[in-house]
Amino acid sequence: MTAFGKLVRTTAFRLTLVYLFLFALFAASLLGYFAWNTRRMITEQISTTVNAETGELSEIFGRRGLRGLVFNIENRALRPGANLYLLTTPAGQAVAGNVGSLAPGVMGTIGWSETAYRRLDDQDNTDHRALVLVTQLSSGFRLLIGRDLEERRRLFGIVAKAAQWSILVVVVLGIGGGIFVARRVLRRIDAMTGTTQRIMAGDLSGRLPVGRSGDELDRLAGNLNAMLERIEALMTGLKEVSDNIAHDLKTPLTRLRNRAEEALAKSATEGEYRAALERTIEESDGLIRTFNALLMIARAESGQARGNMDDFDAAEVANGIHELYEPLAEDGGMSLRVKTAPVAVHGNRELISQALANLVENAIKYGKPVPPAQPQGAVISLDAKQILIEVRRDGNQVLLSVTDHGPGIPETDRKHAVERFVRLEASRTQPGSGLGLSLASAVATLHGGELRLGDANPGLTATLAIPALKGVSDRLAAQTQDVPQKVA
Repeated sequence: MTAFGKLVRTTAFRLTLVYLFLFALFAASLLGYFAWNTRRMITEQISTTVNAETGELSEIFGRRGLRGLVFNIENRALRPGANLYLLTTPAGQAVAGNVGSLAPGVMGTIGWSETAYRRLDDQDNTDHRALVLVTQLSSGFRLLIGRDLEERRRLFGIVAKAAQWSILVVVVLGIGGGIFVARRVLRRIDAMTGTTQRIMAGDLSGRLPVGRSGDELDRLAGNLNAMLERIEALMTGLKEVSDNIAHDLKTPLTRLRNRAEEALAKSATEGEYRAALERTIEESDGLIRTFNALLMIARAESGQARGNMDDFDAAEVANGIHELYEPLAEDGGMSLRVKTAPVAVHGNRELISQALANLVENAIKYGKPVPPAQPQGAVISLDAKQILIEVRRDGNQVLLSVTDHGPGIPETDRKHAVERFVRLEASRTQPGSGLGLSLASAVATLHGGELRLGDANPGLTATLAIPALKGVSDRLAAQTQDVPQKVA
């Protein structure tokens, strides 16, 4: 397609043509109304003048008779720019006046009419147009008085020519303006098209150009750039997830196969087969937990879990997690405490429970205090081995936090720690898939909140911050109003 063809097919050019047509129609209507109004005004002026002169001459005829009327008509006909005058007998013969000829039947029609005529002194034998009034006097005489319409025709011609030139100028300027606007818009669209083609070719870092005018194209480009940034982040995350899956799942799958092969090759007794099967089941459970975590993250990020949201007390969730994980913490040489107050939230109870459980598991797994750099015999205090689960309300938010006194996470690594399959322990000797914080972050985002990682000096405080429930129902308020704060 040629450049001009692309230009005339643009929406901006077509809109310009539509507006041009409407404006030209409006201008033509306005000029037409002006011309019609001017014509009517001139006709009214002619009618007023002719009526007044007809009344004067009729009065003269009544006072001075035919001789006085003829005398006045002859005198008036000789004036420069005189009106048309014609006095005829009852038989139709001309008696006085300056009219040489009229259209047939004009003198036989009493009243107003528009007719062609010639003056007696015309040299070019050209017909003119006039607006005339025929009046019948006593004794059968008829008097015609009229006014030439050349002035009205000339004025109408001036208006018509002005209208033609005006419409021509409007059309030329409109088409020129349309081409200018269309070319400007087309350049911006072509720039956007080129960027989108590069993006489709695989360059996800491309962004649409955004001008400084802040118009609708700039707003559209800004929103599309935000969408592209989100897509790029998702694609980058997908690539990282794929790489991490290849690393994290290939090892247990390989180990699972090797153990099964080893059991077939070396096991000779039922006990050895049973032990091999138990190790295989344990590895399978780990893989299932990994895939379940991935599915829960996917549900949270896609918003599918919003259909299972309800009002509940966050303190009940925290107390249940405390009871469930307290024995596990004791087995690891840690103590698990809980500090809650009744706080109503609206959300998916299962996902919030799982997210809080992940934070507690991470604290038990990685929150062991670092031995102090002191002489042998120094012991770690009991407070340093304590993990605290806390639920409280802070303004319009509900905070569900887990605090340990371990090595914590450096501030530079906290943003990276919530990504999928990220494990800050480079050797990866500790069991786990690196999905705990990712799931907690996805659950917080699903509920309109965020996961905050803070410094406990020493240790880490991981906090789920989600919006507090607005408009608590009477039932839930009655359930939580008189429940005391729990510290265990």
